[in-house]
Amino acid sequence: MSDQILLIDDPRPGVRRLTMNRPEKRNSLIHPLRGAILDALRAADQDPSVKVMIVRGAGPSFSAGYDLGGGNEGHELPYYTPGGDGQWPRHVTEGWMSIWDLAKPVIAQVHGYCLAGGSELATGCDLVYIAEDAKMGYPAVRFGVPDMHFHAWFLGMRRAMEMMVTGDSITGVEAVAEGWANRAFPADELDAAVLEVAERIATLPTEIVQMNKRLVHRQMDHMGMRAGIRAGTELCALGTHTKALKEFIAATREKGLTSALQARDQPFGDYRTSNGGNGAT
Repeated sequence: MSDQILLIDDPRPGVRRLTMNRPEKRNSLIHPLRGAILDALRAADQDPSVKVMIVRGAGPSFSAGYDLGGGNEGHELPYYTPGGDGQWPRHVTEGWMSIWDLAKPVIAQVHGYCLAGGSELATGCDLVYIAEDAKMGYPAVRFGVPDMHFHAWFLGMRRAMEMMVTGDSITGVEAVAEGWANRAFPADELDAAVLEVAERIATLPTEIVQMNKRLVHRQMDHMGMRAGIRAGTELCALGTHTKALKEFIAATREKGLTSALQARDQPFGDYRTSNGGNGAT
């Protein structure tokens, strides 16, 4: 299955590119796709011919988030995480943050929607290049608590607070201005721009790039970022017991997921759930 939902190519010397290939579902992150991404990144990290990796999405979006529409039925979690309350946020947070532990840099190439779990995947990458008209947000805060609490670290307290209490998204241009992404490009120039950056990285001595990637993450670790994000998973676990989430789940069962998402977002007039909604958050 991973051969179909994740495409892998080497578009330039030293560059390994992973393309999430569920465009009809806005690349919603089902278990097999999440496992395939991490497996492919680890394989590239061990491949001496690879110096830098790119993660992008096929079709109109990078990723609309975790699949809420039944796409995980029959699929096990792709890697072990100790059970109990909060297993899910610990599972996905530890998975995406494990990208930090890879030796080689990973670039997120973001276009279209980058929502909820999709924004967590991109945040776990070392560099983020984004289309100017992309939308990065966490609409799931309208019925629950995020799995991975990266917003205050990357966007600052005020913007993070606004996104957490509204569920509103920001554009690619805003994401760069706020510090979440490195640079924004017109959507039709994004592919070429990311490859140019990847080529620049690939020209440097691999062992130096690896050490310099590690030094940045070590400094963030010493400032408490990783511990803070990990601690936030407990709040996500508490959020699963709220009345709001129970009512949302009941609405999905009674009216269907798309209708429940439309009702959630209709007061805000965003995310276009009536146009190609697929059950991602």
